[in-house]
Amino acid sequence: MAQYPHLLKPLDLGFTTVRNRVLMGSMHTSLEETKGGYSKMAKFFGERAKGGVGLIVTGGVAPDIHGKVHAFAGKMNSLKEAKPYREVTDAVHQEGGKIAMQILHSGRYSYSPYGVQPSSTKSPISPWWAKAWPLPNFGVEKTISNFAHCAVMAREAGFDGVEVMGSEGYLINEFIATHTNKRNDKWGGEYSQRIQFPLEVLRRTREAVGKDFIIIYRLSMLDLIKKGSTMEEVNLLAELIAKEGLADIINSGIGWHEARIPTIQTKVPRAAFTPVTKMVRDHLRGKGLNIPLVAVNRINTPEVAEKVLADGEADMISMARPLLADAEFVSKAAAGKPEEINVCIGCNQACLDHTFSMKRASCLVNPYACYEEELVLKPAEKAKKIAVVGSGPAGCSAAYTAAQRGHHVTLFEKSDKIGGQFNIAARVPGKEEFYETIRYFDVMLKKHKVDVRLNCEAAAADLGGFDEVLLATGVTPREVATMKWGSHPKVVSYLDVLLNRVKVGKKVAVIGAGGIGFDVSEFLTHETEDPEKKASLNRSLFFQEWGIDETMAARGGVVEPKPAPSPRTVYLLQRKDTKVGKGLGTTTGWIHRLGLKKKEVQMWPGCTYKGVSDAGLLVTKKGKDVLLDVDHVVVCAGQEPLRALQAPLAAAGVKVTLIGGADVAAELDAKRAIRQGTEVALAL
Repeated sequence: MAQYPHLLKPLDLGFTTVRNRVLMGSMHTSLEETKGGYSKMAKFFGERAKGGVGLIVTGGVAPDIHGKVHAFAGKMNSLKEAKPYREVTDAVHQEGGKIAMQILHSGRYSYSPYGVQPSSTKSPISPWWAKAWPLPNFGVEKTISNFAHCAVMAREAGFDGVEVMGSEGYLINEFIATHTNKRNDKWGGEYSQRIQFPLEVLRRTREAVGKDFIIIYRLSMLDLIKKGSTMEEVNLLAELIAKEGLADIINSGIGWHEARIPTIQTKVPRAAFTPVTKMVRDHLRGKGLNIPLVAVNRINTPEVAEKVLADGEADMISMARPLLADAEFVSKAAAGKPEEINVCIGCNQACLDHTFSMKRASCLVNPYACYEEELVLKPAEKAKKIAVVGSGPAGCSAAYTAAQRGHHVTLFEKSDKIGGQFNIAARVPGKEEFYETIRYFDVMLKKHKVDVRLNCEAAAADLGGFDEVLLATGVTPREVATMKWGSHPKVVSYLDVLLNRVKVGKKVAVIGAGGIGFDVSEFLTHETEDPEKKASLNRSLFFQEWGIDETMAARGGVVEPKPAPSPRTVYLLQRKDTKVGKGLGTTTGWIHRLGLKKKEVQMWPGCTYKGVSDAGLLVTKKGKDVLLDVDHVVVCAGQEPLRALQAPLAAAGVKVTLIGGADVAAELDAKRAIRQGTEVALAL
């Protein structure tokens, strides 16, 4: 019997069968706008189909110029625009998979001057210059026709179906919610009228493509905005869609993009929102409607996916980022090798942060993602003896990649475990998933027979017999004792705090508001080792902290947040007179800032540090001296590279390459470290 019988069970849609219950969720990768993008997309999606995914959904494609997410985004309303996608659909079909194209009309979220929306409202997350115009009646009719025509073009391009994007605050969702629909014609007013737009889009699409073409409807089940839909309204729309046979599958949509509640980031517990899908599924089953429903968000292991299906919460599982992290997710699960899956850690650093910065997406833990043509794993022409010193993210990725290619690799680590700075990061509340990457590194090092030597601090004399040495020795915090006032006992480094070397007092000042400063502040405001008391690991606590109604009775699913109080008073300070946390991730920075605000952390920019005394920390802020009565001052400013072995090895004629923090000791950057380690190993 298969280890994951529900996950691997085929899904019979009547006119076609999907080979398992895994749907690769839509995610924009920017490959569409990259030179040679169709070839790159073919390789990217083809690898996921080869890895066993049942049904793939592409990134959003607009049905017309008004629906484009930005001026250079893709649209499909002609055969000329459809034809190049044949390369993509053929690649997926050759590997036995199915692929649907998502039709996405961005509505007022458009980053272009041609955007349209139901009524004249301003998106709080769009740039000031982006203007979306209210659709007149004839414009509504034309847009509906364009959706249907786009689906016909998708069929011509070889797609097996389409997903109609009706959630996340895009155009269809904007028609449904009073938050954005202020119309007083037949497309506005009562809920029964506001949902005529999605229903008419689906009716005309079904009429245009027939009954032997997959239609998925992405239904916003939880808007997470105050003027969103109620669960009763969501159930009604789902019921009407299922009764009329307007869709073959209903996918779950969670949260508008402008909602100030995290839905997919690592702070969100695994499978946090599956009860919402279950509520809709239970309603439909109670009406005798058996349309398959898809659960989404933070489902990143086969064990979690299997449980969701076995518990009757959904009929399919959508995974987007987990399939960036590992194209072979499904095939590894099917082979009974789940430990070999490179698990998505929900960081967003190389995927969504790149997308929203108009860069090509990839994956922090898997730099091959979206670079399948550029990064190619090939056997080495000649096997070499390679020493890797340091087992952080850069060292581990370099070591197992080099070993995969046939090199003889020895990995030296002075501590008693691999992982480097990831072991420290994983101690921060909301970053527990980082342990998964360390686990994966350990499995890969063993699988590819890397000689791992723990508790072994390599000396130059130990490395003379190797053909090449990769120094991945990382960084060390700048010695606080070398600072003007760093010798005071109140002053400690971030490592002292995160490794529990000191018992931190109840009043703390954190100096440096980069990623490390925010991590330390999170650590200090969430003092617990009990997983049941961590909001990132406990759905109920997470909902309570962020104001999500667990009963889903409230409109939009939002209630007043009730975060647990911080055990400490924390000041987060920076020298720069800019927004605190400005340099954090595009799609996660607001979460970290808002999370600390809920813990009443005081964030002060433009600070000059005058000195530390028994009375506390003296700072100058806006030209005035302020004495902060604190028990400890935690320094999160400045790292130094550890390169002591570089000079003696070079002098001995050994070829040395610096990677990771040993190469660039800036703000800790695992994305760069893992990618650099991989690229260096591929070039050996």
